[in-house]
Amino acid sequence: MSRVLDTVLPAFNFYVGFLEEGEELSLFDIAGLFLGGFSEVQGLDNTMSIETYLEGGLNDRVHRLPGRFDVTNITLTKGVGFTDDLWNWAEAWQRGEALRKSVFIMLANSMKLPLKIWAAERCLPVKYTGPSLNAGTSALAIEKLELAPEKLTLLLSTGDAVEGVTDAVGSVF
Repeated sequence: MSRVLDTVLPAFNFYVGFLEEGEELSLFDIAGLFLGGFSEVQGLDNTMSIETYLEGGLNDRVHRLPGRFDVTNITLTKGVGFTDDLWNWAEAWQRGEALRKSVFIMLANSMKLPLKIWAAERCLPVKYTGPSLNAGTSALAIEKLELAPEKLTLLLSTGDAVEGVTDAVGSVF
């Protein structure tokens, strides 16, 4: 029986990419999907609700049954740059002109090879937070976008083949 060495992966080498609903993705497009520049991703949480059932006459226990999985909102944080992609997508929803996007978060090794890829499927931008501006500091201007995904999936784990990623990404929409 072989055993894979369980190594803790560093959290600082990651990339975020967006795929608009209806866009096609091939094996050669995967590298171009991921954008740089994000300083933090929060909310890769997938929580199962528990249903309780109180059985009459059985007072020494409560039956706990599995319920639905709930995906929490994901917050993307990045330095404000010259592009307004996050703002434009959120504002397009205010005008009723936007499409949902799936967001892909890739954790990479030092050679930028993917170790894990999560897909937050069919996201809605629910909150845009612009930078806090203060002339008395030299801090960077930071913006945040909070997303509400329908589903969170682990598309690639360290031992999977790249062909499996392409198939999984294509099935998101």
